[in-house]
Amino acid sequence: MIALLWSMAAGAELTVWHAYRGEEREAIEQLAAEWGEAHGHTVESVALPFGAFDSKLETAVPRGNGPDLFLAGHASLGKWTDMGLIEPWADPLDGHLPSTVAAVSLNDQAWGVPLAFKSIVLLYDPTVVTQVPTTTDELIAQAKELTEGGRYGLAYQAAEPYFHAAWVHGFGGALLDDDGQATLSSSAQAQALAFAKRLAEDEGIAPKQSTAELIGRLYNEGQAAFVISGPWFVADIDRPIAAAPLPLISETGEPAQPFLTVDAAFVATQAQQPDLARDFATFLGGRKGARVRTDVGKQAVSWAATTTDDPLLATLSQQAKAAVPIPTDPAIQVAFESQARALRDVLRGAAKPEAAALAAQETFTILSRPPPPEVPVWPYLLAIGTAVLGLLGWLLAPLRHAEERARVWRHRYDYLWIGPAGLAMSVLVMVPFVVGASVSLFAHSRGEWTFVGVAHFLDILLSRDWPMTSPLSFFFTLLVTVMWTVTNLTLHVGIGVALALVLREPWIRLRAVWRALLILPWAVPNYITALIWKGMFHAQYGAINALLGMMMLSDGPAPIDWFGSFALAFTANLTTNTWLGFPFMMVVTLGALQSIPRELEEAAEIDGATWMQRFRLVVWPMLKPALLPAVILGSVWTFNMFNVVFLVSQGEPNSTTEILISEAYRWAFSRGNRYGYASAYAVLIFFVLLAYSRGANRLAGQKVL
Repeated sequence: MIALLWSMAAGAELTVWHAYRGEEREAIEQLAAEWGEAHGHTVESVALPFGAFDSKLETAVPRGNGPDLFLAGHASLGKWTDMGLIEPWADPLDGHLPSTVAAVSLNDQAWGVPLAFKSIVLLYDPTVVTQVPTTTDELIAQAKELTEGGRYGLAYQAAEPYFHAAWVHGFGGALLDDDGQATLSSSAQAQALAFAKRLAEDEGIAPKQSTAELIGRLYNEGQAAFVISGPWFVADIDRPIAAAPLPLISETGEPAQPFLTVDAAFVATQAQQPDLARDFATFLGGRKGARVRTDVGKQAVSWAATTTDDPLLATLSQQAKAAVPIPTDPAIQVAFESQARALRDVLRGAAKPEAAALAAQETFTILSRPPPPEVPVWPYLLAIGTAVLGLLGWLLAPLRHAEERARVWRHRYDYLWIGPAGLAMSVLVMVPFVVGASVSLFAHSRGEWTFVGVAHFLDILLSRDWPMTSPLSFFFTLLVTVMWTVTNLTLHVGIGVALALVLREPWIRLRAVWRALLILPWAVPNYITALIWKGMFHAQYGAINALLGMMMLSDGPAPIDWFGSFALAFTANLTTNTWLGFPFMMVVTLGALQSIPRELEEAAEIDGATWMQRFRLVVWPMLKPALLPAVILGSVWTFNMFNVVFLVSQGEPNSTTEILISEAYRWAFSRGNRYGYASAYAVLIFFVLLAYSRGANRLAGQKVL
């Protein structure tokens, strides 16, 4: 109470994090301003990207750098309580819908103030849809009639487990049972997978490789009659749109039951102003806050007494009666990852629904296995201490000789000059590296860290989880990474050298202009380039397939799924990175060619040497000393080229195009937050590159790396 009175008197600053956008963000900012002005405080409302919200929160809060209050969906409640990120909520939650209170409660304890609820519904274009379908058979029939002239009858993100859950529940299945174990191999799961393939592929009523951005663009252009999405979709639409509950599953007669997400206000454990955070959370969830969030933010709020005339919000309230709250068990993340793999396999026709369901269950079992057992720390401390003492002894051994001591003393001021640089390198490079590598000796599970020694390294190198031929095996990924590096370098060097040889010729007009244009692919940030190429490889709307279709004189784009097979997905990645990499080699080669006298080539030409002989015997030997270091550096960059793989192919199909660095990221953030396992991957990558750099230096005859 004293702390609250003191903060109120001092005019404190309250930090609130959220991932809202559009009207929802406007409502939160309006309420923050009103509450702050009424209480004499400043509320800093920080909008974070939705995809990075959880990771930022889980990194910042334990270190005291997070918000006082954050607004988020309840799905991660189990993980956050295990990690100790949120404070229990002790005040009564009377006035809120019981289902929303239940969603933010765990183990008979409320953990936040429910604010609003969301689920997917059936959205449709009222200018073309005259009758709302009540069953899935009716939906398919109407969608077929409306699929014409470039317009699709139905659009939704079929490959996303969140959207797929409505069919799973409608067929009587579930992702997790009451004990947190996956039920991904049930007959209901197989039926739901088959139904998803029917909707997204077999009936020809939906666009391929649907993303939220693509669906939004299609609807705004009048090219999508029905859309399965949520209220967040409506915020970006500038055409008439209507909503209805999802239809009954014709095969079962049961309603499609989507996941229900309850947004809530949670007080962070490291909050600087916890009392004010609770007060503001109560205000947000109460009568006044609910009214503003309904009218301005267009939210379906949890405050039971709130009324609205908005038809979308009325539909959300109706859909909520048949929705299933997202499980808060941390295992749900692994279940999503496992089911997503099965969905992608079925949709691309790579697996039958029954086989894909069984594979999903097996994947979940492996990804969710308990961490390795804890082991004693002292043998490792003893080994590290011995190694450090041995290293110091080796470094100091020369000082036994008077001549060496005298030499060191003569250079004492030199050591003082380089001291600051050495200290900076230690703080900025060595310390983070040692700390990061130390994580590989620990296992993280439900917020707890246990010392497991080298168990992660043994699991990886002995392929205990996966056979060596599996795409999730370290050795399979290493082979793909080596192939990725070699093919990229071959193309980078080949194209770069060829262009440099052409651009040095005096008969080429506007050479400076061509050089500037050809450097642009390298100058543009590679993540932007990767996203552009990702769109160009889209199966239906990409420029690549459109161009191939024109070349083949077909009526539409070429029917090529660039991410449906390893060869095509690898080619897409390779093409993108080649576009990014050849300018560097071209610039290096152009610089080196300036130092090669043209008289040598002219003399060889007079002696009868062909163009190829002049290049091989005169130009190339003089070009190699400058080009070899660039090739070695480029190979390291390519070996760790995370952006292209992560953004273009996303490891598809089924992780076969992942490289080591992207695979480490997956283990850390997509497969149950196995940070120690991911750190072990990173350490192994370091040793692979260390061995390569030693060999490369020997090959180059100089210290390049």
